[in-house]
Amino acid sequence: MGTALAQAFLAAGHPTTVWNRTPGRSPELDALGAVRAETPGDAVQASPLIVVCLLVDTTVRDTLDGIDLTGKVIANLTNSTPDQARVLETTLSAQGATYLDGGIMAVPVMIGGPAAFIFYSGDSAAYERHQADLAPLARPVYVGKDAGLAALYDIALLSGMYGMFAGAQHSLALMQGEEIPAVDFAEKFLIPWLTAMLGTVSGMASDLDNPPAPGTAGSNLAMQAAAFDNLIDAAVAQGVDPTLLAPVGDVLNKAVAAGHGDEDLAAMVHLLKTNG
Repeated sequence: MGTALAQAFLAAGHPTTVWNRTPGRSPELDALGAVRAETPGDAVQASPLIVVCLLVDTTVRDTLDGIDLTGKVIANLTNSTPDQARVLETTLSAQGATYLDGGIMAVPVMIGGPAAFIFYSGDSAAYERHQADLAPLARPVYVGKDAGLAALYDIALLSGMYGMFAGAQHSLALMQGEEIPAVDFAEKFLIPWLTAMLGTVSGMASDLDNPPAPGTAGSNLAMQAAAFDNLIDAAVAQGVDPTLLAPVGDVLNKAVAAGHGDEDLAAMVHLLKTNG
């Protein structure tokens, strides 16, 4: 990802200094005009805007520890949690930096393309000052002054993605036992079905913002819970481990037991909240 980010900056004509924990990594950047710094401190001194993309939060802390960051804007695009982002903002501010946290919604090949976007949160003045500088990476989306918000949006979207992938993987596993071509099933049926079902998410969100009248659910949870056992039983019969799917049935049954049987799927969202 770091290589893709540097390539996007260079392609946009931005003078770009790079540093990697592994010296000489991504030699293609040299041909594009990147300047290599020998140390993180050298890299920091090369520009007012420092873009950080490392493995985890601990790596970021270790790399920037003890460096004079006075006057620098740190845009940290390393995947992290909201709390990690907030603590890092405090730490780097003590070192003289202004902090922006970022959540990259793209894989490396998408960087610089129209489908990629990056959430940013933290110092609003720094974001406004560098929004145009950051734009070559992906469409910048500012979500608030709280440094943890970009990570929250990032984690929320990734959670939705992995949940969708889990269902798709389970579905494909069911069909594998019958030697049905996976591509044929996915392209003709699975993808169109999932695409159609995604259209119901806006209704679920609307029910959270504006709770509907009792008893108006189109497919109430009691009915769905009663039918869900068939999904698990069929998986077992097909020799498919239901691990990815079974927790959904557990929450459905919990919702019905709590008196939400005549409601729709939005009711399950409330049950997932452990802090009320």
